[in-house]
Amino acid sequence: MEERLSASGGELIAGIHAGVATVTLNRPAALNALSLGMLRGLTAWLDAWENDERVRLIVLRGAGEKAFCAGGDVRALHDSFKAGTEGYHEFFEIEYALDFRIHTYPKTIVAVMDGIVMGGGMGISQGARVRIVGERTRMAMPETAIGLFPDVGGSYFLSRVPGRVGIYLGLVGPTLRAADAIYCGLADVYVGPGEPAAGELEALRPAIDQHFDEPSVAAIVASLRKEERPEYREWAGRTLEALAKRSPTMLAVTLEQLRRGREMSLADCLRMELAMIHACFEQGDFVEGIRALIVEKDNEPRWRPERLEEVARASVDAFFRPRWQPARHPLATLD
Repeated sequence: MEERLSASGGELIAGIHAGVATVTLNRPAALNALSLGMLRGLTAWLDAWENDERVRLIVLRGAGEKAFCAGGDVRALHDSFKAGTEGYHEFFEIEYALDFRIHTYPKTIVAVMDGIVMGGGMGISQGARVRIVGERTRMAMPETAIGLFPDVGGSYFLSRVPGRVGIYLGLVGPTLRAADAIYCGLADVYVGPGEPAAGELEALRPAIDQHFDEPSVAAIVASLRKEERPEYREWAGRTLEALAKRSPTMLAVTLEQLRRGREMSLADCLRMELAMIHACFEQGDFVEGIRALIVEKDNEPRWRPERLEEVARASVDAFFRPRWQPARHPLATLD
C-alpha cells in the first residue's frame, strides 16, 4: 500500500511504501531552497510519523538533478526584513527547531545528499543517521560570502570536524565533493559509479591546521601570506583571495562562534545561533550581502566595516550577548 502526500503547495511531496516514508524537496528551479512552508510541512510530518507504525525509515531527497537543497530562501528573508514583517524571525526559529528534531529523531532518517548541499540543506541533513553522498555532491557552508555565519547547527558540526578543518570550512566556505565530505565526518557513505573522486583536504590538512589555528582572522591571513611550501602555495593564494571577499565582521564572528561551539551541546549551539541571527539583521552585512549577490547581483557588497583591522572586539561580542532569559528563549524547549 502506498500513500502519497503533498504540502506547501507541492513544494514538499511524500510517499509511504513498505515502511519507508520518502520526502522530496520539490523546488528544483530554486535548487530546492527551503521556504517557511516547507519547514512547517516537514516538521508536521516528522511529528505525525514518530508514532506511526507504518513508518520505520524516513528518506529525505531533492527533486531534479542539480541539488538536494541549496539552503534557505534568503531572498524571501530579505524581502520580509525590508517589508518590516517578523517572518524572517519565525523562519529561523522553525528551521533550527526542525534541525534539532532531525538530530534527535527516534527513527532512522536517511539524507540523500545528491547535487548541491549548502546552508539549510546541511541543517536538515547533518542530523540524519545515514548521510549519503554521490558523484554529483557539492557541499559547502558559504555563509560568510553573504554576510552571514555558518548556522543551522554549524557551531556544532563544523567545530567537530578533525583538526582546524572546520574553521577553514566555516570561514572560507570551499565546496567539497564526496570524498572530502566523508573525510570531514559530514557524510557517511558514497553511492555512485566506481570510487569517489579523490579529495584534497587530507593532503592540505597540515597547512590548514597550521594557519587556521591562529588566534584571529588577521593572524590567519598573515600566516597564509607567509606560506612558501610548493605543495601549499597555490591553495594559500586561493584561500586569501576568498577571504578578501568575505564580510570582515562575519569572519571574526564565525571564528568566535566555532571556538565556542566546540564546548557546547547542539541545543545550546542552536540557541546561540538564533541570537546571532538577530544580530546579523541589526548589523546589516547579511542584508547587504543578499542584495549584492542574490537580489541585484552586482557582486559588490559594501561591508561595514570594509577591513578586518577595523572590526572592533565589541562589535563581535554583540553577536553573543544574551537576548532572552533562558526560560523565555524561543528555543528553550530543545533538550
